[in-house]
Amino acid sequence: MDSFIIAALAVCSLTAPAYGDKGTSKARSCSDIRQFYSGKGFSLDGVPQSEISGEHLRICPQGYTCCTSDMEDKLATLSRREMEGLLKEAGRSLQTSLTGQYKAFDGYFVEVLNRSAISLQETFTTTWGLLYSQNSQVFTDLYTDLRHYYRGSNVNLEEVLNEFWARLLEKLFYQANKQYFIGEDYLECVSKQIETLRPFGDTPRAMKMAVTRTFVAARSFVQGLVVSGDVVRKVSQVPQSQECTRAMMRMTYCPHCRGMASARPCANYCSNVMKGCLANQADLNTEWRHLAETLIQVADRFDGPSGVDSVVLSIPYRISEAMFTMMENLVTINTKLFQSCGNLREGGTSSTGVDDIMKRGKVTVEDNLVSSSNKMGKLVSDVTMRLRDMQPYWVSLPGILCSDRVATGTGAEDKCWNGMNRARYLPEVMGDGLASQINNPEVEIDITKPDMTIRQQIMQLKIMTHRLKNALNGQDVDFQDSSDDVSGSGSGMCADDMCSRGPRLLVPVTTRPIRYPYLPENRESKSSANHNLPCITIYLLSLLILLHRR
Repeated sequence: MDSFIIAALAVCSLTAPAYGDKGTSKARSCSDIRQFYSGKGFSLDGVPQSEISGEHLRICPQGYTCCTSDMEDKLATLSRREMEGLLKEAGRSLQTSLTGQYKAFDGYFVEVLNRSAISLQETFTTTWGLLYSQNSQVFTDLYTDLRHYYRGSNVNLEEVLNEFWARLLEKLFYQANKQYFIGEDYLECVSKQIETLRPFGDTPRAMKMAVTRTFVAARSFVQGLVVSGDVVRKVSQVPQSQECTRAMMRMTYCPHCRGMASARPCANYCSNVMKGCLANQADLNTEWRHLAETLIQVADRFDGPSGVDSVVLSIPYRISEAMFTMMENLVTINTKLFQSCGNLREGGTSSTGVDDIMKRGKVTVEDNLVSSSNKMGKLVSDVTMRLRDMQPYWVSLPGILCSDRVATGTGAEDKCWNGMNRARYLPEVMGDGLASQINNPEVEIDITKPDMTIRQQIMQLKIMTHRLKNALNGQDVDFQDSSDDVSGSGSGMCADDMCSRGPRLLVPVTTRPIRYPYLPENRESKSSANHNLPCITIYLLSLLILLHRR
């Protein structure tokens, strides 16, 4: 009996495979990964010729492997660089789209503004003659200020328009009353009477309302496109975490180490890896959608009867109407001004030239508004379509990045790489955003520690959306350089409940991500364990017999 026990133990010892072995007696060649590894630009020094035991691996499964620790580290670093490169490439594509929309609208708006200025110069030269040419600087300054405002300069649009009408009143009063000696003090008194006197009728009020709404909306719109592109650029440059690097390595290059170079990730497995790696980015989704929707609402204002074309191209006509209104009521206006500012002493030039101007009739400003409106309508339609397309960008990134790398075809879900082996992937797919990753089995994340760069960009989106909503109501907004709005974690600005003063609920984070047990379909990964069961049984029975005999 003793000889039987000893023989059984000897046989079991000889047949039991080493840890991580696949139950085969011959180690496989590493020629495939050597070629692959060299193709990635790495030296083949130290790369095994055939499989070695994998106890040294810290990321990949520790079965027999063709990867050393150095190879694992280098491939992990490569997977991180490739992931960051993919994010930057996707970001550049969106930035290009936003930049294209900005250039299209900006170019057209500037074109319309220039056409308006040229139209005023041409029509006023023929209609108002010397009255215009001697005071052209007043009109030039108006268009200069409008351009500066649109470009984001610290210009108060209401003050610009009020100053224009006050200066115009002074110039017209002086030109219409050249038979008098008029000093600077008297002209200053004249300009102060503009509110009570209303020499230009209702035109200044109507023009101020239309111009302010149009220019505030246009400036906030282009600023919104710029801020959107800036957010994409900054978020696309956020480095990947160490845990994401491990997950990407496990999904991308561990199959090569296991000799399964052709194995592609399971679809749900890839989704969980990407959702974990891009959890912070997904939290941009809500405010990103709000900004895009508000940009669309602002863009809708640019077309139609009260749109950009109608308002900007009608500026010369509105001004000329106002000037004719004053000239037609000059006698009454003079009487009231003489009462308020005092009588004037005669002795100036006898002829003013105003009578000749009045005889010619009112100026008509001609412009091809039909073709202009058609172009603006197309711009609005195009930008609306693109803004709608970009709304789901941050939550669609995992799907985009997984689309060309996961296993497809008949039976793919049973033969894909699940992080351990070729087999079905069983864990459920996580939701979007940081809070949804608490049980992500692939990427370990502390959901109580959001990425601060991304939190700052969420605040930027909120600020810009608020400005755009003000613009929808015609309220002027004071723009600053977007980089100054949030200076960092100590800026005093917080996203949602990030600055809550009350106690915060801290969700405990497990030391390792939860791994769901695989069902018996994963036969290959369990072949080594199954192979050991008979020997373990023989060991236990032999030990019991020896103890019983003693």
